[in-house]
Amino acid sequence: MSSNKVLIITYYWPPAGGPGVQRWLKFVKYLPDFGVEPIVYIPENPSYPLIDEKLLSEVSDATVILKNKIFEPYALASFLSKNKTKKLGAGIITQKKKQSFIEKTMLWVRGNVFIPDARVFWVKPSVKYLKKYIQENNIETIITTGPPHSLHLIGLDLKKQLNVNWIADFRDPWTTIGYHKELKLSKWASAKHKALEKEVMNTSDTILVTSPTTKTEFESITNKPIEVITNGYDIEKIEKKPLDENFTLAHIGSFLSERNPQILWESLSELIQENKDFATFFKLKLIGAVSKEVLQSISDFKLDNFVQNLGYVSHEEALVHQRSSQVLLLIEIDSEDTKCIIPGKLFEYMVSERPILAIGPKNSDFENIIKQTNTGVFYQYSEKNELKNQISTYFNQYLAKNLKVNAVGLQQFSRKSLTEKLAGVLRQKG
Repeated sequence: MSSNKVLIITYYWPPAGGPGVQRWLKFVKYLPDFGVEPIVYIPENPSYPLIDEKLLSEVSDATVILKNKIFEPYALASFLSKNKTKKLGAGIITQKKKQSFIEKTMLWVRGNVFIPDARVFWVKPSVKYLKKYIQENNIETIITTGPPHSLHLIGLDLKKQLNVNWIADFRDPWTTIGYHKELKLSKWASAKHKALEKEVMNTSDTILVTSPTTKTEFESITNKPIEVITNGYDIEKIEKKPLDENFTLAHIGSFLSERNPQILWESLSELIQENKDFATFFKLKLIGAVSKEVLQSISDFKLDNFVQNLGYVSHEEALVHQRSSQVLLLIEIDSEDTKCIIPGKLFEYMVSERPILAIGPKNSDFENIIKQTNTGVFYQYSEKNELKNQISTYFNQYLAKNLKVNAVGLQQFSRKSLTEKLAGVLRQKG
């Protein structure tokens, strides 16, 4: 198979941790199997909110990596408040009623000065560097992936100057993502964001999105071809560990303030009071960053003694917990804006052979996937009694040593299958 070069412009790359890095790390891993030679362009001195050194081992030595310096305002601002800056850099913008003056100021600057985001200072030096590289190496296709959506502005300029084939990959939406309205945008800034979004979508040759709802949403902005390529799971060599002895409900990943499921805490609290066996065996495992608001709610429902708060762990360790926990929790914000969000961890959950207990808004894209693959159950925030009964059912199955899941149709979500789909998109334009 002849090799075709494709230049991938991404901000998140190992040793960055968190979900943002996984998508293109895995595409790059498998693209050579389909006759595509990936070249990856990343910042030389990024400010990553999460670090996972173990992910470096997943990058093939044969992968060409290009690096260029980036000016990071968050690094400059960290002397004001390291913790708050880190949260903003991670995109963790919470809807707290009380915000300090510094938080309010930083949010305003984030939305009104850094348009579309604080990595906008990387656009000009990147265009200058990559224009020369693309011409010297006969590269016909470039891919930009956001957020940060500033990277799409690199693609926009390169498209205008070189007329390369440009694919814009949206891991999350731009102006309709939940936190966008929290940025205290002026009318001018809001219009600027929307104008840039529209220009990117209408200038790119192809748009990639991660969910059907996002595709529908984008079709009202552009008539350019839009392909849905979801995130997925990889075949990981994980040491087989026995299941937890306790009846563990595990939440893996960032547990943000807006994802605070009162109906879950209430259900668990009632089951503890009503069922002595449940109180004996139940444990709530929290793996990853957990907001103060979530911890406070857990405390309010007197669940503190049942919590194992393990904090952030490596991706490898997270996979071990996924496979040894009794039930896996998947919580999404109860909002119209989040129906299109398919959490990346869903796919790893699906192959863990553990049942998924999901809570989210009605008609969520990830609800359909869970039902289609028979990997768990989904409840809306209004379905408290149904949720409680399901937890009780899972607990009885656990006592009977019969708590398991019979998944179907998972192969379509393997990283290799998804990369084959991406290679097909590249061939259409190649």
